[in-house]
Amino acid sequence: MTVSLRAVPMFSDNYAWILREPVSGLVAVVDPGEAGPVADALRAEEGRLDFIFLTHHHADHIGGADELRAAFGAKIVGFRGDEARLPKLDVAVSEGDNVPFGAATLRVIEVPGHTLGHIAYYIEDGHILLPGDTLFSLGCGRLFEGSAAQMFDSFAKFGPLPDDTLVACAHEYSASNAKFALHADPDNQALISRAAEIAALREAGRATIPVTLGVERATNPFLRAQSAEAFGLLRAAKDQF
Repeated sequence: MTVSLRAVPMFSDNYAWILREPVSGLVAVVDPGEAGPVADALRAEEGRLDFIFLTHHHADHIGGADELRAAFGAKIVGFRGDEARLPKLDVAVSEGDNVPFGAATLRVIEVPGHTLGHIAYYIEDGHILLPGDTLFSLGCGRLFEGSAAQMFDSFAKFGPLPDDTLVACAHEYSASNAKFALHADPDNQALISRAAEIAALREAGRATIPVTLGVERATNPFLRAQSAEAFGLLRAAKDQF
């Protein structure tokens, strides 16, 4: 049995992600920007929340954490190196740490770029990557604090992960990202197919993620960049697109 994954939409385009580990029954949420939608989703089922995992300090990712902790008694997990900008942490983590989650674990990957204190979580049991605002379908996060070289190196840390890894991004940006990706890589047939799939999903009011890392490797121009310099040129072009 593997960890299950459920998206909780909030704001205009954010997703928090509810994780359930079936052996222990433990429940977690990743990046709850607001408490209400998460609490409603939890109370519609067993009404349990054991962990709150944070990827970075932006308000649309942490805004509901304290309220959910107070309501459910959950423990907040976040990056030790950015504690001053996060809600009070019950569990502070760094690169390579493994957070027990019932029969599964969440491995911490430091991925600076979008912010300097950004982390991602990888769950081997279920092959789930929770990259926050580092990696989006067909795109990547803006470089608010870090450099293109840092983000390129952060992406390289995803290299050992298997192609069937489910990428659970924190925003529904796929349709807008597809426009730039097609501009940057117009002859990529896998990308053309993925863009059509995204358009159909959005037309039907459905989410475009999670998406497999294998699909992203074939279609995402940022993941396909061969150097930090090429990555930086793409990011600059996207910022002006």
